[in-house]
This record gives sequence, structure tokens and C-alpha cells, in this order.
Amino acid sequence: MSTSQDPEVRPGRRTVVTAAGAASVAAVLTACGGSKEAADSGRVKQTDGSEADGSRADGGGTVLAKTTDIPEGGGKIFTRQKVVVTQPTAGEFKAFSSKCTHMGCAVSSVTDGTINCPCHGSKFDMATGSVKVGPATEPLPATPITVQDGSISLAS
Repeated sequence: MSTSQDPEVRPGRRTVVTAAGAASVAAVLTACGGSKEAADSGRVKQTDGSEADGSRADGGGTVLAKTTDIPEGGGKIFTRQKVVVTQPTAGEFKAFSSKCTHMGCAVSSVTDGTINCPCHGSKFDMATGSVKVGPATEPLPATPITVQDGSISLAS
């Protein structure tokens, strides 16, 4: 027999299904893998380079930041806590979910008065969480915080 007459060898159905399943499991495990940031037992990196220990404030929830860490007219995203804290005007602090209401992407920045989603371009008002630019149609849900003694904490 010549090589052109050899019968073609094809993988069986079980082999294909098993390989596809293994690839799916590998993809899920890769996506769920923790980063160093996620492994840092509750520590929160501050804008001044220091770290907060995620401790509870007097009667409050997890400490996110010092009020001086949130720029006036801007904000800061806390990826681990899935919250974005803004300071629309001096001394006024707001917090919202950092999950875009369009497709669930994490917002990536706070600039020019808006909280911005990188996935499809949605922009949310930093003072109210309302949609300024779609495709999102629902506002970012507010997240309760407390501001006390120069610290911003998640409300418990």
C-alpha cells in the first residue's frame, strides 16, 4: 500500500468530548485563579502607598480608605470590595457598585465627572450613579458607606 492509500485515522467521539471538557475545566480554573491582590488577607492598598488592614472602624464595616485618598472631583475603585468611591464635591463621598449594569464588567476609571466602563463605553454620573452614556440603561447601585474621623468604611 502506498501512503496515499492508508486509511485515515480520526479521533473517536469520546476523545473529542473528553478533550473539550478538559479544555473547559482548564479555562474555568484559570479564570477563577486568585491574584496576589486577592490573596492579601483583607489588606487594601492606599493611594499613598500604605496599606489598610481591612479592619472594622468603630461600629462600622471594613475600612476602605482615608478621605484624603479620594480626590475631589474624582474617585477610587476598590476591586476586591467591588465598590467605587467618589468625591463629587469637597467633603461629599458617594459609593456605588463597581459592576457595570450593562454586561457586568468592572468599571475601570473615574474621570471628568463619570465612572467609566471599558467594555462597551458606558459612563455613569459620579454623584448619582445614573447613566450618562449607554449602552447601560440602569444606574450603578449605591453602596452604603460611613465617613467618620477621616476614614471611609463600608456600612455594616
